Amino acid sequence: MDRRVLFATLILLAGGATGVGVALFAFVGVDDVTTETTVVWESEPAAGDDGSGAVVATVDGDPLLLRPAVENGSRVVTATVAGTDETPWTVSVSGPDAERGGGDGTGGGGDADGNDSDGADGDPVAVSALTASTLGGDPVVALTTASGELVVLDAADGTERFAVDLGGPAGLRPAIGDLTGDGSREVAAVTTDGAVRVVDGEGDPVADASMAGAIDRRPLVVEPDPEADVRGGLAVLTTAGDTATVHMLDASGGTRWTTEPSVNPLSWNAADSRDGPVLALGGASGNIETVEASDGSDRYEVKLQDRPIAVGDADPGRVYVGGSGSVWAVDLLDGEVVWKQQYGASTRINEPRMGDVDGNGERAPVVVNRAGGVLAMTQSGEVIARGDAGDVVAYGGPLFADVTGDGGDEVIVVADDGTAIAVDT
Repeated sequence: MDRRVLFATLILLAGGATGVGVALFAFVGVDDVTTETTVVWESEPAAGDDGSGAVVATVDGDPLLLRPAVENGSRVVTATVAGTDETPWTVSVSGPDAERGGGDGTGGGGDADGNDSDGADGDPVAVSALTASTLGGDPVVALTTASGELVVLDAADGTERFAVDLGGPAGLRPAIGDLTGDGSREVAAVTTDGAVRVVDGEGDPVADASMAGAIDRRPLVVEPDPEADVRGGLAVLTTAGDTATVHMLDASGGTRWTTEPSVNPLSWNAADSRDGPVLALGGASGNIETVEASDGSDRYEVKLQDRPIAVGDADPGRVYVGGSGSVWAVDLLDGEVVWKQQYGASTRINEPRMGDVDGNGERAPVVVNRAGGVLAMTQSGEVIARGDAGDVVAYGGPLFADVTGDGGDEVIVVADDGTAIAVDT
C-alpha cells in the first residue's frame, strides 16, 4: 500500500532540570487508501461505569466481555460473550459496605489508570476498573471496592474465589503478576490512604506495607527475571503535598528505593526495554518520563506536547502514548520519538493498547479517542484502518476479541454508558 511518510524534526525545549533533548521522528500520514472500519456488533448498555473499567477475558476459548455495572441499585460485574447477546453470569459485588451508599464515581471522572472515586451519597458501593488475568491457570477478574475490599472472581462462572479486607478505602485497579518469581501469580491491591496488600492465588497474605501519603494510581508489578539478573518488585505511586513519590517494594513489602519524578503523573505503566525494565510516567504537561525499575534513577524525560498524555502498552523496545490528537511511539532506551501519528484533530486520545487486528500474529498499537474514533496501526506507525464506533463518548482504551471468527482481533470500544461496540478493521 502506498503511504505518505513525511519527516520532520521535533525540537524539544528543555531546561537543565528536565534533561529533554532533540529527537528526529517519522510523521506517518493517513492516506486515502486506508481501510475504513465497520461496526459488526453492539451490546446492550451496562450502566454504572464510565466504560473505562471493562476488560476481556478468555474462557474455554471464548472471549468474555466483563463490565462493572449497577443493576437494581446494586453494584455487579456482568459477563457477556463478545459478539453475542449471551450473558453467562452477573454477580453482585460483595463487601463490608456493599448494601449501603459508598459513592458511584462514574461519569468520566476516572483517569488513564482506570481509577474510580467516591460519588454522591446513596449510590451503590463504588468499585475499581477490572483486572483480567489467570491464577493457578484459571481465568479470573479482580477489583477493589471503595469501601475497602479486594474481590477476585472466577471468570468462567462469576463465583467468588476470595475476598480480602484491605483495611482502608480503595477503588483503585489491582495488579496481578509473578511478584516473587516462583512461577505463580500474586494479586496486589492498595488503599487510597497508603496501605499495600499482596496475596497469593488463594487470597493468603504474602506482603503488607504502609506508605506515607495518599495513593491515587494503580500499583504496577515488575516481574523478576533471574536469568537476566532482573529484580522484580511492586511499584506504588504516592503523593505528599504536591510532590509525587514512586516507591519500589520487594516481595516482602520492604522498600527497595523511592524517587520523586519530575512530571506530575496522570498515568503510568511498567515496560521492558533492551536495557532492563522501566516505569513510564505520563505527565499533565505533556512530558513522558522513564524511571529505572532497578534503582529508581531517571533514564530520560521527553516533552511530547503541552497537554496531558496517557501512557499505554509497550513492546520490548518502545512505549505508545496518546495525547490530544496525536499518538507517539517512544523508544524506551533513549527517549527517541520513533514516530508520531496525528488523528482526530485535537480530540484527546485514550491510552494506546496493542492487539492483533489483522491476524498475522503480530500485536500492534490501536487507539480510541474520546469521540469513539478508532485508528489501527502497524508497529512502524503506518495506518491499517481508521473509522469510529458511532456517536459515542469513550473514556477507555480499546479492548480486543475475535468477534467475527476471522482469526484477527476486532477492536471493542466501550462507551460511557457501558455499551460495547465491536469494530472490524
